[in-house]
Amino acid sequence: MKVSTRWLADYISLEGVTAEELAEKITTAGIEIDGVERRNKGISGIVTGYVKSKEKHPDADKLNICIVDAGQGEDLQIVCGAKNVEAGQMVPVAIVGAKLPGLDIKKAKLRGVLSQGMICSAKELGLNDKLLPKELQEGILVLPEGTEIGLDITKVLDLNDEVLEFDLTPNRSDCLSMIGAAYEVSAILARDLKLPKPETEIVEVSKAAVDSISVTIENEEYCGHYAVRYISGVKSAASPLWMQNRLMAAGVRPINNIVDITNYVMLEYGQPLHAFDADKVEGGVLGVRLAHAGEVLTTLDGQERKLAPQMLVIADGVKAVGLAGVMGGLATEVTSETVNIVLESARFDGGTVRKASRQLGLRSEASLRFEKEVDPHAVIAALNRAAALIARYASGSVHAGIVQAGTDAVKEKVLTLSLDKLNRYLGTELSLLEVKVLFNRLHFKCGDAGEGLVEVQIPTRRGDISYDVDLIEEIARLYGYDNIPTTLIEGPTTPGALTRPQALRRELRRLLSHGGYQEVMGYSFIQPEQSKLFPALSNGGVAVKLAMPMSEERSVLRTSVLPQLLEIASYNTNRRQSDLALFEIGNVFFTEEEQLTRQPRELPILGLLLSGSRAVKQWNVAPEQVDFFDLKGVLESVLAHLGLTGKVIFEGDSPEGYHPGRSASLYLLLEEGRVLIGTMGQIHPELQRQLDLEDTYTAEIALQPLYDAAQNRLQYSELPRFPGMERDIAVVVDAIIPAGKLLDSITQSGGSLLQSVQVFDVYTGGKLDSGKKSIAISLLYRHSDHTLTDEEVGEVHNTVISALQQTFGAELRK
Repeated sequence: MKVSTRWLADYISLEGVTAEELAEKITTAGIEIDGVERRNKGISGIVTGYVKSKEKHPDADKLNICIVDAGQGEDLQIVCGAKNVEAGQMVPVAIVGAKLPGLDIKKAKLRGVLSQGMICSAKELGLNDKLLPKELQEGILVLPEGTEIGLDITKVLDLNDEVLEFDLTPNRSDCLSMIGAAYEVSAILARDLKLPKPETEIVEVSKAAVDSISVTIENEEYCGHYAVRYISGVKSAASPLWMQNRLMAAGVRPINNIVDITNYVMLEYGQPLHAFDADKVEGGVLGVRLAHAGEVLTTLDGQERKLAPQMLVIADGVKAVGLAGVMGGLATEVTSETVNIVLESARFDGGTVRKASRQLGLRSEASLRFEKEVDPHAVIAALNRAAALIARYASGSVHAGIVQAGTDAVKEKVLTLSLDKLNRYLGTELSLLEVKVLFNRLHFKCGDAGEGLVEVQIPTRRGDISYDVDLIEEIARLYGYDNIPTTLIEGPTTPGALTRPQALRRELRRLLSHGGYQEVMGYSFIQPEQSKLFPALSNGGVAVKLAMPMSEERSVLRTSVLPQLLEIASYNTNRRQSDLALFEIGNVFFTEEEQLTRQPRELPILGLLLSGSRAVKQWNVAPEQVDFFDLKGVLESVLAHLGLTGKVIFEGDSPEGYHPGRSASLYLLLEEGRVLIGTMGQIHPELQRQLDLEDTYTAEIALQPLYDAAQNRLQYSELPRFPGMERDIAVVVDAIIPAGKLLDSITQSGGSLLQSVQVFDVYTGGKLDSGKKSIAISLLYRHSDHTLTDEEVGEVHNTVISALQQTFGAELRK
């Protein structure tokens, strides 16, 4: 909201307070001022002048020689190149010695002709020419007829004004008006307020407005009050220059006296108004109703808009003539031929206006105010103010009476505030009298409500105040935050700490980041088809649909983090960044029911993605592509760090969404059985082809089971005092038997003497039968109390070999 200090001074004295000081005081009191704009951009010596004659320059087709009376005692000869300059105009003239932004005016010869100044455009005066009619944007500024000659242009255009930019939070919609800003400044400066009294300014003609127009409301829950005045005999023309100046200071483009007055009053009261051409309103009736299905309205901006049934419209006896609270219709627009008008003021439901505005992509100054709820008591006051101004500046005759419907009487709230509570909250020692004085500065009526209690009547313009704590905030900001004493913090202290899941998540991030992985954050919303790609962890659950999705591509909550990781990989690969090591810790969501009736399930998930080369290409390092075992190694490192070595097994059961021969499921071994906690492997070749990716490996791990089972405290073991004994074996088994099964069997049968076991070679083909493979395994035996003998090792080793033979039909390879 742009607040002109010159306009503000109509309601409250600003004497002795600069714009910067006022901005500081307002900011300190709780409303931030983004900046102070001076309308005078550094001009001086510019006066009003009258163009007495215009002749073509003898040596330049695009230049004119103008004789101008600028009140300097003698006429000035000025060479001007503007297309719109004409004899008989009043214009701003920069005389010799004048200053414009970046330009000093001197006598000069243009193509041999003496020029004694310059006729100025709005842009040259530092004005926002976009707020002017198009013909004035491209040429000189033409002033209204009757403007006195020789006046300082800064006074004519009110350029000595300073504008405060209010950065309002949604709760302070009361300051979306000049009067609301005046109330705020009055409270801050403790100065009297002088407001217009429009009801005393109107001289009504005898003919009753109800004879010319009637109004109805079909849905009072969407419109609590609708009021109109009938004004006849209006004459459309330019509005007074002082009004145009104030509108432009507020960032509003002047159009004509009728429209400008409705905008002026909207800025003054915060109550949007609209004027209909009464002769174009069919049936002599205006009604507030919901739009019909498929109904179409052409708005004032010339756009044809298809309306939805939940949108509120203003309609005459035949058709919709306006989108309530947003924009009027083109069919009843006020034009230069308009003679009679119906002036509208209403209180529309903010939520209904907001939905219509957003759905149509149509924002206006009116919708901005209705969305935040207007003051119910301003409806009639603003209507009367606009009617009085139209009578004065558009020669209109205001017909007697206000025609209205749904005149809901909104009562002012009354709150009781405890002085003890106020002082306890603020740490102050304010007396009841001091509190009452502060409320009076806010123009809140107050009185005693018992010992130590004050009863406060809240004006309807302050819809943000609902509870006694809101009143405490008002006292705090008006009393001055700097005046509130500093006190030591009291009460018991509780040391902060991370929960177990928080600590483990932080540890996982640290571990993976140090391991070269980069953390990413994907969208929680995905396409419906993507929710079916990796169903293992959701266990057949249904994706949760969004009630109002941004788009079809983001219409359901994700059931897996992998689709987003793959989208990120595809995005990077398309930009020649294919060496990727990514992880995300986030939540997935699903439900077991088609129609959501209860809270969906939400699971914390760790997602990993690996693709590209294993190491950066160098002169002495050959590039190698990552594979299944790179990803498996990362997972084993994570599990080892969490103390879960041997408690999680990998089984190659080809989970859905993965390559059938290069994938596995992860199971956590518990006393009551095993639990699926994740999947890993290369993504399915078909999906890889669709995303145009090279071999890409992903993993998805449910974190809650790890939170419960993790033993992440470091376990120290004593260094070995006695040497170990190694034994290597090569066994031939069926090719379908996983090496991990062999290692599990060796670990169980090796007992306490077996310290470690590791596969160091796998061989197929050659002299081996079809469907067979040879696995070479290294075993290390050690005892903590003495050096092992060959007999001790041999006994255990034979037990291991026997277990392999009996369980897997293994044959020792010589």
